[in-house]
Amino acid sequence: MEDDLVRWGKVITLETRGRRSGLPRRVTVGFVDEPGGALLVAAADDMTSWAANLAVEPACHVERDGRRASYVALALEGADRAAAVSALILKYGTPSERLGGGPAFRLVPAPGAG
Repeated sequence: MEDDLVRWGKVITLETRGRRSGLPRRVTVGFVDEPGGALLVAAADDMTSWAANLAVEPACHVERDGRRASYVALALEGADRAAAVSALILKYGTPSERLGGGPAFRLVPAPGAG
């Protein structure tokens, strides 16, 4: 089912580099589009592995709508973080209400990615 949701653009597959193993790690997460191609994502808590991986290595890949692209994760703080969490809750409803305890990121297209 997750593969279908990714193919339909409802969620993304986020690939990070494992902070301890150095190996690629894939997870399906909700997102919000921003103008210019950036995506907003947020973790439920500080123990979320993909978020901890991005904090160590911000380069990542996103699969969406059958396409794969390179991104760089920028950690969000303060009002930007709160706005990202609110936007995700509004988009996904009740299942995302547990967001807010962990980090939030803006994924921006990597330089030279296209």
